Parts: sequence; C-alpha cells; structure tokens
Amino acid sequence: MALDPQAEQLRALLESLALPPLDQMTVAEARAAAEGLAALQGEPEPVAEIRDIVVPGPGGDLPVRVYLPAAGPGGPDAPAAGQRPLTVYFHGGGWVIGSIELLDRPCRASANATGAVVASVDYRLAPEHKFPAAVEDAYAATSWLAEHAGDFDADPGRVVVAGDSAGGNLAAVTAILARDRGAPTVSAQVLFCPATAAPTHSKFASYTEAAEGYMLTRSDMNWFWEHYTRSPADDDDPLAAPLNTPDLSGLPPALVIVAGYDPLRDEGLAYGRRLEEAGVAVTVRSFDGQMHDFFWAMGAVDTAARHAINDIDAFISTIRT
Repeated sequence: MALDPQAEQLRALLESLALPPLDQMTVAEARAAAEGLAALQGEPEPVAEIRDIVVPGPGGDLPVRVYLPAAGPGGPDAPAAGQRPLTVYFHGGGWVIGSIELLDRPCRASANATGAVVASVDYRLAPEHKFPAAVEDAYAATSWLAEHAGDFDADPGRVVVAGDSAGGNLAAVTAILARDRGAPTVSAQVLFCPATAAPTHSKFASYTEAAEGYMLTRSDMNWFWEHYTRSPADDDDPLAAPLNTPDLSGLPPALVIVAGYDPLRDEGLAYGRRLEEAGVAVTVRSFDGQMHDFFWAMGAVDTAARHAINDIDAFISTIRT
C-alpha cells in the first residue's frame, strides 16, 4: 500500500526542516527537536480536569499528569465517575526523548474519546538513567496509581497499561511484571507501534523496507538502544525486549497497533502473534499507509489518528471489572 497522502505531506514537511540525523545530535538537541512535534498535534482538547501529581518511584518521585475526561464521552453508555477505566500511559521517544508535555494533546484526546482517566507518567530517561530504570519506574507508577485509582474517580478493577513506541515497550513489560509479581491487576494493554526486540542485527523485513525516510529510521533505533542499554547482554533481556519473554500466557488482553512504514512494524506483529499463541486475546490493527508513531503528529494525520483513538476506545470499552 502507498503512503497515505497525509503521511506523505508530513514526511515532506519533516524533510523540509533538514534536521540532522539523531546520531549527529547531542541528547539535549534531540530532546529539543522532539518537543517541536507538539506543533503537529492540533489544538489541545479541553478536559474536565488535569492534575499534576508526583508518585513514589525507585529513584525518587515521578511526575504524573492525570486527565479526567470531559463530561459526556461515549454518550449514554459512558462510564460514570468511579467506574471509568484508568489508563496508565507511557510516552515514546526511544527511552531517551519525549515527555508528558509532548504527549499532552494526545492524552487529552484519548481521555475524552475513551472516557478513561489517563495518567501519563514521566519516567526516568536514558542515558542518564539506563535500563532498567524506566522499567522500574513504569511498574512502580502503575502499582501506585492502581492502588489510588479511586482518588481519580477511576475503577481499580479496570487498569490499562498503554504506550507508544518505547512507551509501548514499557506497557508490555509492565503487564508481564504485574503478572509475575502478582500485582497490580492489569486488565488490558494497548501497545502503539511498540518496540519489542533489540534493533541490533534485526532480521525483521520492516527494518530493511522502512530503514530510511519514514519518521523513524534504523539508525535512530540503534542510537536509542545504545543510549538505553548498559551492554550487549541487555539485547536478550525480556525486560528490555519483551519478545524474548519465554512465556506470555496469562497476560491481559492486548490491542497492538502497527504502522506499515515503520521499522518496528514486524516486531509488533510478531509480539501480537506470540501473545495469541500463548492464549491471550489479541486485537491487531495495522495502519498500512502510516509511519511510525503517527500518534505524535495527530494534527497532521488526523484521519488515521482519530481512527486509532476510536480503536482504542472500542477495545477499552470491552474491559469489565
């Protein structure tokens, strides 16, 4: 399938900026460039309430931004206060860039569309805090937020872990840790263009087919991975690369969203197949004409982004206590 016209326009716009590749930027320069993508997200939707809080993490307090949805999402079937799902969200950015500020507008839209309370977590970034710091933060934040769901008029029996790209990786790993440690109870997982395997020496076809020119490149992923991991031994660690997890049975239902023009496409599909083979209920949605993590540019590719949000809404609506 050809690149979607809106995605083609976005690609042309990004090329016109003539930004250097990540491996020619400092970490600070890469972070600043990423924050500029907020201009591609459209106007921020009003929500009922936003609370900026901190929750305890293994390395200190973690900033979390909580979004209470605007009144009336979902029509007469919308969940009432106290019955809303709680979506714990982890932003993407290769574990190195990105922030709750950058994902503010997508999180607003997601809260309103799904009727869920969305809690966006600012986990520690690499290279200042290498693997497994982000994993530990994601699990700790999910545990605390699940325990305090009632403080946000959310249902502790309807906790969803979600994220895009590296955040999808953290959501998947958090679901695995919650299963293995017996808490918290995670009802569902939403994995948006997730990173599930090490990029080094990847044999997935999408790493060749979409290696250059489509938002995320193969060299970008190598740059992220080198900053995130401590040594090549981490390539095989299931907490860094959840596709390496020997047993995926007993995990919560999953929605896996992939993009056709994305180096991570095939590893996302592979993770969905592994979940299904393990007996997990899986819904896979492929946006064949889109580039990696088009959620970050939802104003520029609004048609696909809105379809993705509607898919998330339909998936979350199936979750029951």
